[in-house]
Amino acid sequence: MTQQQTIALVESLDHEGRGVAHVDGKTIFIDGALPYEKVIYSAYRKKPTYENADTTSVLKESFMRTTPRCPHFGTCGGCSMQHVEFTAQVAIKQRVLEDNLKFIGKVKAERILTPIAGPTWHYRHRARLSARMVPKKGGVLVGFHEKNSSYIAEMSECHILPKNISDMIMPLREMIAKLSIHSRMPQVEVAVGDKVDILVFRNMDAINAADEKLLQQFADTHRQPDRPVQIWLQPGGPDTCYPIYPLDAPRLTYSLPQYSVEMPYYPTEFTQVNPQINAVMVSRALGFLDPQPGERIADMFCGIGNFTLPIARSGATVHGMEGSQALVKRAVENATHNGLQDKVSYEMANLFEVTPESFAALGKFDKMLVDPPRDGAIQLLKAMTDDTAPQRIVYVSCNPATLARDAGVLVHTKGYTLKAAGIINMFPHTAHVESVAWFEKTGPAKSLKEVADMEAAEEAIREAKRQARKQQEAEAEARKQAELAEKAAAKEARRQHYLANKDYYDARSAAQQQARDAAAAGEDVSSKE
Repeated sequence: MTQQQTIALVESLDHEGRGVAHVDGKTIFIDGALPYEKVIYSAYRKKPTYENADTTSVLKESFMRTTPRCPHFGTCGGCSMQHVEFTAQVAIKQRVLEDNLKFIGKVKAERILTPIAGPTWHYRHRARLSARMVPKKGGVLVGFHEKNSSYIAEMSECHILPKNISDMIMPLREMIAKLSIHSRMPQVEVAVGDKVDILVFRNMDAINAADEKLLQQFADTHRQPDRPVQIWLQPGGPDTCYPIYPLDAPRLTYSLPQYSVEMPYYPTEFTQVNPQINAVMVSRALGFLDPQPGERIADMFCGIGNFTLPIARSGATVHGMEGSQALVKRAVENATHNGLQDKVSYEMANLFEVTPESFAALGKFDKMLVDPPRDGAIQLLKAMTDDTAPQRIVYVSCNPATLARDAGVLVHTKGYTLKAAGIINMFPHTAHVESVAWFEKTGPAKSLKEVADMEAAEEAIREAKRQARKQQEAEAEARKQAELAEKAAAKEARRQHYLANKDYYDARSAAQQQARDAAAAGEDVSSKE
């Protein structure tokens, strides 16, 4: 065992699915390790207070461990938890949410919801696959990036993509290699709709007639009965993509049958990757929101209307806000497509720069649904006052840490109670945690002075922790320098000892060499005899 390989007892998993252990006062985050396991790990990044490491071998296995289904697991970065039994994956994610609420937001839900889970495999209907010509590996590679690397994993199949898309990986590699621009086509975006599969090729140079014929042949070869494969090109940004073959393919859509909603969208536009789980998530969120005819409801970070249109089906009036003009345009079109244009309105706005004044200008909302990106919605929530705060907020989150932070704001400063929270396993076999939370207005908000005093106290605590961390890092650096100085002093002492006794050591070395020469001469004589 080398100095870099050490034994550790794994205590828990972090939010990225890594095993957490403590060795010699340091926190060690170990890829591939599970709670209660004893592992040998090898560190690949060392900091004064923590290390990142890979599992070298497992000395004692956890009951959670299972055999990964995909042969590329461990190399491919698309999944990080295939080695964890599926029900344990869900339990781990639920624990991540609860721990974040407890330790970051310092809140506790009155009710923890049963996790929403669905298909275990072949669930991912949207993906961005990288493509690159790698002669040393026999041609073009198509797939996800390797774990902790910019290299593309050498993939022949993928068990989280739909089966028909997984079956295209090897043919895609072969077809792209034949294109005249094979070195100028860095990605293939996949969008699987209700009636069509779309492949968007990012072409950094124009294709020629032979390339177009190859793409058409690929689409014809891999189409299924009543389900075409449509080829798109994307010469620039996401808004430059366009279809080239076949031009009569069905429109790309997904459906929410419970609400009689069909959502057309472009293949480069954001939609949830797991349509089965999305339908259940919308149902749960609207169950908590409980929209009623006559209510005015806000849908913040509304996207193309994934929640807006189901809310409108209830008879409520909905105002959707989104930071992307392209998504707002698609949301307006989708409202018309579903005959709901009289029940919804949309507005483009930067929801990370909301002020109390700009929020008040929107008018009073009875309820609000919030579905922000990973950064959360803290500025939006801080902008609410007792006069403008809705009675009920349903918060759909893709980051439990920012949900917990924002929950702390709602509960501790805005007068809300966290009624319920739970996870949505949108991305099986990854560490990604989607969740939903229901907040109800049950008391007055704190005054501006009270909030300022609270924030000042919290900042003082954070500053004290920063100083303690700096002190710890300084002490660790001092120990390191002391060890280096001790080693340097010992080395210099040995050098000085040698210089002071050089004649003795030179004579001893000469005698040893003479002895070796004599022994060698004796061996030569013996061999000749």
